[in-house]
Amino acid sequence: MGWREQTTAPHGVVEHQTFRVTHPHHPLFGQEFDLVMHGLNWHEDRATFHDATGRLRSVPAIWTDLISEDPFNSMAAGRAAFRVRELLDLALLIRSLKS
Repeated sequence: MGWREQTTAPHGVVEHQTFRVTHPHHPLFGQEFDLVMHGLNWHEDRATFHDATGRLRSVPAIWTDLISEDPFNSMAAGRAAFRVRELLDLALLIRSLKS
């Protein structure tokens, strides 16, 4: 049996792509990075990159300019940090921690 080509290896020319962190409360807000990988990781769509120290890191892709702005965030225009569902989930979490 011979060696098979690795299926995760990129084929052909890989386009260089950068992205910017757009989440206003993230410490890397406004910084631009070279994209290493964009895909599902930790069960969510994430952007993987090397930080200034060379460490491999990732952020949710929705916190970058790789994804179109979320309609809720666009309409909230910075006035609402959380959706109603997120606030209800937070209330349940706090209640469970108090018990």
